[in-house]
Amino acid sequence: MNKFVKEEFDFLVKDIINHDEFIKTKSIIHHGLNRFDHSYRVSYYSYRIARMLGLSYEEVARAGLLHDFFLLKSSEIGIKDRAITLVNHPKYASLYSEKFFNLTEKEKDIISTHMFPVCPTRIPKYLESWLVDIVDDVVSIIEEFSVYKYQYNCLVIVIISILFFM
Repeated sequence: MNKFVKEEFDFLVKDIINHDEFIKTKSIIHHGLNRFDHSYRVSYYSYRIARMLGLSYEEVARAGLLHDFFLLKSSEIGIKDRAITLVNHPKYASLYSEKFFNLTEKEKDIISTHMFPVCPTRIPKYLESWLVDIVDDVVSIIEEFSVYKYQYNCLVIVIISILFFM
């Protein structure tokens, strides 16, 4: 891992990662681990690809981290409410993020459209939004089905690279 790239990423998102409300996501189970780690992975991989493609990697890093920033625990609600949350959580995350952070229009779009096509009424407007949507899908699938949940960084990068460069 390129030390400069990692340091730059950490600098771009340090106010979010260190925010008391965002830290609470560490206690919420999400895809078999916690929402903090899931969001960090989505953000970091999206940032790396956006940087490589010349996209707005700053906005991608920040919005990627906030894409699931809401504190509702699916383990505390019923199946019907889980389905509703699945569809509505991009809106919840966007509104909750705006309470604590100044978001650009592109960041709002990235957060609120990251579940396309599951949420077909919100179509991504920007390449950065599509990027975070795809990376979130790949990371989520691997998190859900990986036996070795903490040993798949290379697999994620390979799958995402294949999707973008075929």
